[in-house]
Order: sequence, then C-alpha cells, then structure tokens
Amino acid sequence: MASLVYYLTGGGREAMSAKEGESKLPLDYRRLLSLIELEGHVEVLRGRLRRFPDRLIDEWLKELEELKMVSSRPAGDLDDFTFTGRPVPLQPALNDEDSKRLAKSTVIAGATLLRSGSFLADERIANLPPLDKPPARTAILLVEDDHDQAALAELRLTMAGYRVRSVDRAKALSRYLREEARPDLLLLDVMLPDGNGFDILAQLRASPEFATLPIVLLTVKAELADIRNGLALGADGYITKPYSKNQLAEVMARVLKQL
Repeated sequence: MASLVYYLTGGGREAMSAKEGESKLPLDYRRLLSLIELEGHVEVLRGRLRRFPDRLIDEWLKELEELKMVSSRPAGDLDDFTFTGRPVPLQPALNDEDSKRLAKSTVIAGATLLRSGSFLADERIANLPPLDKPPARTAILLVEDDHDQAALAELRLTMAGYRVRSVDRAKALSRYLREEARPDLLLLDVMLPDGNGFDILAQLRASPEFATLPIVLLTVKAELADIRNGLALGADGYITKPYSKNQLAEVMARVLKQL
C-alpha cells in the first residue's frame, strides 16, 4: 500500500488560524493540522506523534479528510538522505497542554538520569513495534566521535549479542544512511565535531524514511534544557556517559522490545 502525503485545504488553514481557546476543533485535530502544515508525509506524522498508536493517527487523518480540512495523494519516491545543505526543519509551536506535558516529562527525565543514568520515553516506546528478530540479527548504528568511547560501546554492544557498526561524524552518518540498509536502532552522540546531535535528530524525524527509527541519545549533557530539546524533537531515550554494559543492553532491549 502506497504511503500518503497530506496537505491542508482552505478549510484546514482557516481552522488553523483560530486562537487556541476559541477553536471548535478538538486538540488532537489541531495538533495534527499544525504538523501537516510543516510536513504531511504519513510516516513523519507517525514519528512526531509516536505517543499515539498508528491506528488512531490514521483515524484522525481520515476524519480530517471527511471534514475537508486536509487532502491526500500518494507519496513520491524518497530522495537520497543527506544532512548536507539542508536547513534544520522548523518545529511546530506547542499548545498549552503539550507544553505542560513536555515540561513534566523533562523534570522526570532529569531526575531519572541523575538517579540511574538512563531514561526512556515510555509513551513513544509503547507504540514502537516489537523487533521480530534476535539480538544477533539486530543492527545497531553508533554515532560517536570519541574513539575510546566508541570502542567501549562497540565492545559492550557486541558482548550483549548485537551487530554494531559505528561512524564518527555527521557526514559519515549521512553517507551510511544513504548507502546501507536502515539500522534497527541509532545510538546518537549529541556532541559531534561536524554536527549537532539535536539538529541531526530533527532532520531524521522530518525524513519519511527515518521518522520512526528508534533513536537513543548518548550524552554527557544532562541539563534540563538539553533534555527538553531532545524529548521535543522525538528522542526515544537518553543514556548519560559513563554507562555500564548491563545498562546499555537493558536500554536496547526495552526500546526494541526484545526482553
């Protein structure tokens, strides 16, 4: 079945212009319209709204079409993915409810990272499909520029039974994603010499091919502003450095649902 791209109609744009407190549309519809205004590919919508089941998102889209607020057409072929020359995608303004939800999640994530060194966005992970293959056939792509840290992570992932490949630059990641099969999970360092991990995350979540790819951020930065940014952009989890083999394996298994 072909993927669809959704577009706002005149009626949808008119509904978008209403103030939040005056709109007669339910919040779920307004949220979806604001996302479609930026990028309407169904996979991107699912990635941005991962805390909702795909079934529910599809129902909302169908209802918006019935209300003549959006139209759709089959998606064309995907362009080769690259970070080069592409601006960081715009992010939709959050409504009051989603802003409060994000603030609460940020505080919980910050406390959890301080206590245990890892945090998983359970609402997003709940709607990730289980990976139907064992760790030995599971491909983990590690993006880490520190060679000692990369060697240690590769060793620990291999000891946990995973297949692991690593790259040390944003440019190398871009080349890998163009030329190799999509990995099952991406472990992404936030601080890279030729790119910002948050910007990379934003670009991946705006790409139909990688919008729903499980992505866990590796970082030494656990400030609330950074945590909020990662969660807002669609990170599925955080691991702070240093981390143990067991911790790394547990996060992989929980995100991929291989427990």
